[in-house]
Amino acid sequence: MLSRKFRAATIPCIKAGCTRFFKTIAGRTRHAQAAHPGAQQVQPEPAASPPPFEFDFNMGMSPEPDDEQHRQGQHSASPMPSVPSERIEETHPVLTGTVCTYDNVCTGAPCPEDYDPFQSCPQFEVGDFLFRKEQMSAGNINKLMQLWAATLPPGQDPPFADAKDMLDTIDQIPLADIPWQAFVIKYVGPRPARDPPPWMDKEYTVWFRCPHRVLHMQLSNPDFTAEMDYTPRRVYHGDEREYGDFMSGDWVWSQADTIGEDPEAAGAAFCPIILGSDKTTVSVATGQNEYYPLYLSNGWVHNSARRAQRNAVSLVAFLSIPKTDRQYAKDPKFRKFRRQLFHTSLHTILQSLRPGMTKAEVVRCADGHFRCVIYGLGPYIADYPEQVLLSCVVQGWCAKCTAHHSHLDESDASPRSHVHTRVLFDVLDLKGLWDEYGIVGDLLPFTVGFPRADIHEMLSPDLLHQVIKGTFKDHLVTWVEKYLELVHGKPAAAIILADIDRRIAAVPSFPGLRRFPEGRGFKQWTGDDSKALMKVYLPAIAGYVPAQMVRALSAFLEFCYLVRRDVITTGTLAEIEDALSRFHRDRVIFEEAGVRLDGISLPRQHALMHYLRLIQLYGAPNGLCSSITESKHIKAVKEPYRRSNRYEALGQMLLTNQRLDKLAAARVDFLARGMLSGACSRLPSIDEDDIWAGLGLDEDQVDVGPAEAVEQQALLQEDEDCAPVDDDVLATVVLAKRKARGYPRTTAGVAEFVGVLELPQLIRHFLYIQESPDEEILEDVDSSTFPPCPPRVSVFPSAVAVFHAPSDLSGVKGIKRERIRACQTWRGGPGRYDCAYVVDDQDLPGFRGLAVVRVHLLFSFKTAAGVLYPCALVSWFVPSKNTPCDETGMWIVEPQLDLHGLPVMSVIHLDCVLRAAHLIGVAGTDPLPSTLQHTDSLDAFTAFYVNKYADHHAHEIAF
Repeated sequence: MLSRKFRAATIPCIKAGCTRFFKTIAGRTRHAQAAHPGAQQVQPEPAASPPPFEFDFNMGMSPEPDDEQHRQGQHSASPMPSVPSERIEETHPVLTGTVCTYDNVCTGAPCPEDYDPFQSCPQFEVGDFLFRKEQMSAGNINKLMQLWAATLPPGQDPPFADAKDMLDTIDQIPLADIPWQAFVIKYVGPRPARDPPPWMDKEYTVWFRCPHRVLHMQLSNPDFTAEMDYTPRRVYHGDEREYGDFMSGDWVWSQADTIGEDPEAAGAAFCPIILGSDKTTVSVATGQNEYYPLYLSNGWVHNSARRAQRNAVSLVAFLSIPKTDRQYAKDPKFRKFRRQLFHTSLHTILQSLRPGMTKAEVVRCADGHFRCVIYGLGPYIADYPEQVLLSCVVQGWCAKCTAHHSHLDESDASPRSHVHTRVLFDVLDLKGLWDEYGIVGDLLPFTVGFPRADIHEMLSPDLLHQVIKGTFKDHLVTWVEKYLELVHGKPAAAIILADIDRRIAAVPSFPGLRRFPEGRGFKQWTGDDSKALMKVYLPAIAGYVPAQMVRALSAFLEFCYLVRRDVITTGTLAEIEDALSRFHRDRVIFEEAGVRLDGISLPRQHALMHYLRLIQLYGAPNGLCSSITESKHIKAVKEPYRRSNRYEALGQMLLTNQRLDKLAAARVDFLARGMLSGACSRLPSIDEDDIWAGLGLDEDQVDVGPAEAVEQQALLQEDEDCAPVDDDVLATVVLAKRKARGYPRTTAGVAEFVGVLELPQLIRHFLYIQESPDEEILEDVDSSTFPPCPPRVSVFPSAVAVFHAPSDLSGVKGIKRERIRACQTWRGGPGRYDCAYVVDDQDLPGFRGLAVVRVHLLFSFKTAAGVLYPCALVSWFVPSKNTPCDETGMWIVEPQLDLHGLPVMSVIHLDCVLRAAHLIGVAGTDPLPSTLQHTDSLDAFTAFYVNKYADHHAHEIAF
């Protein structure tokens, strides 16, 4: 078989702002449908040569929403709750972030295309691809360049001579050129006269980059032009206050009030500095190699950008980790020195920022304008061990309030502060401070040396370790298992736990839901494991534990999903307070059952009591979670370590991080100057006829037809269940762009194929409803008056729902895409027929205005008048009662059956569908058969929980 002919990617995306290029029109079309569904598309200006050609951008797409024929029918109203648009924003009256009067932002002609130190765009792209994307070793780069040179005519060279040439070129990038520095700390306290411990003689080196320059690099990054707030703001929607991005919280407003007391600060911008640190292990198998990175971000950037790791979080230091042998590990002097080393390091590293905390300095911002900026230490992202280290508090005590460690959840505890600690220093000795208030009295936090900084206030909520891994995984899941062992004994408990595992494994598939084929019995838990288990755990234990225990977990899950929302209103705060109150009321079952004989006084669980206030101070907690720093570990620590030769790896890791920052800064700069908007040039250019054909193939050189090859590429594209979307589009549900294979074309043939012989009659009834929207629809109308059934239908394997879900994995504008499937076989196995929410009454709140259906067929047809109808053949579920389940808080539905015990089927317009729904079978106290597969669950149970914990959007609509 002959090899395929190379095709250059020269066709630009038709979405304004997108920099993707494609080999074929078909590839661009698939990308546009997947990444920019429903977005306004802009035709790029035609090039001078070859001459422009015209084509229909909507070819093969569903009619536009305002197409009257397509939208006729009484179910055409958008079922999605609209994103609130009537918001009132109040900005700070003094620190307004006003642009400097001498601002000289460049608004003239584009800068010349100078790729210095690279010779061309292709050379930059090759270097970025090899070093950042592929992380190719030096030896492989050398070999690649040799092979590349062998393909070139004499006199032409590959992009780089070898790996050294590529690395030298990257090192010459002038942007983000912030060198690493170091300082050394050594113990200077009292020493034994003879044989001092080895740790006293060691020198501890701390590597860091100037945080002042790193912060400037972030603030001037044009990639964040539309994702920065330069002034504190209060957002109101109606009577409710909204807390979202960091600058919408009360803390930054209060700081601005304090700074604004200085008349010279008027018009300046206050920039909070967000810090985070956490130890991480890079190689457990080869000696527990630990590193201690310190990260820096800023409060201006939106939470979505900070979570997305788009250079909004930067590595600024590697702190030193003092170690000693077991003999001295618990030595009070060593433990004190370890704490002193930590706080001294932070104080020293941050010194370059201190002058800007009292006197404004002029800074170039992401929008290209200059502003007078005043800095301030803001939230510190840390898990509990790190929090007590930062706040100089004893383990087991709360770092934010003075509640006693033996009964932490007392509501009358006062908040900790530097002022309160200084008062205690004057009246108590070190032992009294330790015993009565949990204060390490021989050490001061690093924040005492910075203006307006109090570490007790700065500690941010930590969703990952306090809520997800702490309270849920470490506490509640473990307590449930202990309860079963106490009540039933270990042998019987093992049988019950095995059945709970089977219930979890039998959960039906759902877009974005991780499956547990063997249940939850795995040894190494991650944050993602805990998040996935939270979605399916409650129905699995219902029936095996007391109702009060189920209610306790239900209240906790309610709290968890509410605090993880992207925007939290004052109404949501009331719901959070109610959920936490119910959790505290019902969790006593664990004490009464003997699981917690010593009571419940746990720091991470106690931290939940501070969330209401912390949300008001700092906005939505998902913008300050330790999952952000743990994700950064991968790019800043773990991958650079794997790229090193493992010998004195830190120096190599520092250099790798510096090169990655340089490449990222260069890409942002080139994009801002429009230098990466065109495809990399290649001669000869791609043939225009082949472009128009949209195939990218030579039929004489491949062993399959072009249509089949494109079909194979499209199959890979449509295998994804869900994905984020980076555009701001209206909610919509549309059929897939490819038709399903193997189905008959005639309506009667499809009816027989799917085993629903009444399909033609159901379509006629559907048309009767659609064509009589203004008349009263009668149930017992003579079917002979129904419109005729279309002779042919087109069947599709899936439909795509696009909707606003900012709290879930979504694009920067909060848009998410998911697939609803109805296909004979899924990934080589049995068929998959998903469930979906259907809008029943838009005037009723939550699930009361929705219905759940199971989709058996997705199809479309045209009437004789040429009207195209996208439809779904569905069976219906009905609630078992008018309220959610008292124990789980989830609605329970049952299949709606006719007089013969068969599912009630109907054809509905696709516009009725809101999005996919997730149902979990109600098992009660009956064990599941070991042969039950998750693909059979929707047919095996007689009642189902409507899983509002499948994702955050489901939680917001299925209450």
